[in-house]
Amino acid sequence: MSTLNSQDFQSQDHSEENLEGVPITFASAIARLKNLALEEFDREIAQKQLYYHTREHINNVQHRANIIFQAIRPYWETSLKDNAAPEYMARMQLLLDICATAHDMLQLFVPETQPHKSRRREMGVSETATIEKLFEYIDILNQEQGDENLNSLARFSDADLVIIRDAIEATICIYEPSEQAIYQPALYDSSKPLSALAIIIALADIGALGMEGVAAYEREGSLLFLEENPDVIPILLNHKTLASENPELYENIRQRLLRRARFQISFAKSRLTRYASEIEHLPADAIQILTYEVFQYLNPKTIQEIDSKTPTAEDTPLEVLITFFKLEHYINSIIEKTGVENEFTISGHNVQIILDTPRE
Repeated sequence: MSTLNSQDFQSQDHSEENLEGVPITFASAIARLKNLALEEFDREIAQKQLYYHTREHINNVQHRANIIFQAIRPYWETSLKDNAAPEYMARMQLLLDICATAHDMLQLFVPETQPHKSRRREMGVSETATIEKLFEYIDILNQEQGDENLNSLARFSDADLVIIRDAIEATICIYEPSEQAIYQPALYDSSKPLSALAIIIALADIGALGMEGVAAYEREGSLLFLEENPDVIPILLNHKTLASENPELYENIRQRLLRRARFQISFAKSRLTRYASEIEHLPADAIQILTYEVFQYLNPKTIQEIDSKTPTAEDTPLEVLITFFKLEHYINSIIEKTGVENEFTISGHNVQIILDTPRE
């Protein structure tokens, strides 16, 4: 896999001059747009208690997207069969970079009406808001080019906007009750074929298990739980006496963690079942590499490991679930990081914690 990592997005060096003045190349325009998107994303992280949707997630998606891109690039480029192929592929890689960076820029949660309940997002709402905000930034950058530069290579074209929209929309997930898991319906819509770039972004977004293995998958599950259930953080800081002092709340949190544990298994099984059909529209010559090198962990052995080690019995104690998800470790990590202080009110008592607000 080392050859597939050689051109990782994170190694691209956008100089400071690319972030100032009117962009003169598409790479400098992408650099400006990334800077705006990441500033917006950082505000979301700080204001909305995001523990999974952080700079770490963005870096991971960029890394996974680049691995997939490099795996299929030779076959994709060959299929173009014209002299402009290298320039086209370079533009596609830059568009892939901004889509990976900005796909989760805004996170909109349904207003909470009850205490001690998981917060949730409505399908597609965050992605639609992200696209609209990103297009506002793009419009600003295009306007900077002026009417005299309508054909500037630094200008985002209508075709670029279609690619960006399709890629971000491809990450929208829906719950499938029969599988007790989520999947990305855009990958199955035969009426609207996706570009290779959109497929890459979708696969990279939920590709931790297949591309990085069980440990990365479990880490994501734990951070997602904390992000969707931020009310548990101050409670779990002092959970030793929770069963005796507030048995109803103890059971509430235990059930939420049990649901997450069961989802970890069903989602893993779903990824194994689905990924073969999800990559079939990528260049055929790359399928073997994608199956055995890129998504090397999507196999029955991995699923069996997850199934056997994840506690899902109905009587599993809260303490066992906390230990399995390593929640004390992640909560302490959140507290230790530099960030913004926020107050949580639990049973009339204010508990201050420090939220993860990464800066680069």
